[in-house]
Amino acid sequence: MFGIKFFKADAATYAIKTANGKVRRKGQGISFWYNPATASIACVPTSVQEASFIFNLQTDDFQEVRVQGQLSYRIVNPDQLAEVMNYTVSPRENRYTTEDPLRLDDRMIRFVQNRFQADIQAVKLREALKLTKQLMTNTQQGLADEPALQTLGIEVVDLSITGITPAPETVRALEAEARESILKEADDAIYLRRKAAVEQERTIREAELQTDLEVQKKEQEIKQEQVTNERNLMRARKEIEQERLQADIEAESQRIELVQLNAKNGKIEAQTQAYAIEAQLKAYQSIPVENLKAMAMGNMQADQLFAFAFDSLAQNAAKIGELNISPDLFSQLMKKAG
Repeated sequence: MFGIKFFKADAATYAIKTANGKVRRKGQGISFWYNPATASIACVPTSVQEASFIFNLQTDDFQEVRVQGQLSYRIVNPDQLAEVMNYTVSPRENRYTTEDPLRLDDRMIRFVQNRFQADIQAVKLREALKLTKQLMTNTQQGLADEPALQTLGIEVVDLSITGITPAPETVRALEAEARESILKEADDAIYLRRKAAVEQERTIREAELQTDLEVQKKEQEIKQEQVTNERNLMRARKEIEQERLQADIEAESQRIELVQLNAKNGKIEAQTQAYAIEAQLKAYQSIPVENLKAMAMGNMQADQLFAFAFDSLAQNAAKIGELNISPDLFSQLMKKAG
């Protein structure tokens, strides 16, 4: 029993125990006793491993670019890898007996480099600087179909590219070109802005002139409308005045006709009255004066009779010697007169 040792693999290690050329035990995270004189142990890590890389590649136009990134992979078939590469662990020193496990990262990076170089060499420098996403996609698909990786039992988990940069001299040249392009764009922007300002000013001026023209046309139309309205108003006033004059003429004509008719009627009436008076005078001429006086006195009032009496007295005053009139008679006459 002397010389027998105990081995225990961790959870992320796949251990293979081989004795006398035959695999006696294998598995992930297993533990067992073994005799270092007759047995060997291979330990294959199954956790995800990461390998950083920096490649200096050449584009189609012979420009150097630097591609920097990181590859993540894991061993999905440890038995298959252990058959191809030596993962034997020294029981005394507790380390790998060969450098095969250390070379695995280099081998994986070479696969990535070959894929990168194929894509970078197919494009120009400017296109290569924008190739990050496409480069990652193409490389992952290529590594998934890589027969050598399938033989090794390795699966690519992730691939990331942190940057694709040209040489420092090229960077300065590109910066200068980009700077000149930006300055040109700035100059173009200033020119376009000034051109737009001039065009805008011209548009505004044309709009102002057009507005002035429209205003003048509108004012002219208003003036013409005012003249037309004034003409219509004068015409209406003239028509009204003519109508008023015509009405006055007609009224005067009617008035003349009325006056003529009144005159004619008055003449006829006067002729009638004259004829009646003439007839009466002829009738009175045939009647004695005394009878006429008697007829007149028959229709007179008392005061008229007094007046007639005094008139007769006045006519015969020479024949009257003395006449006495009492005041009572005058007072009665005044009362009737009042």
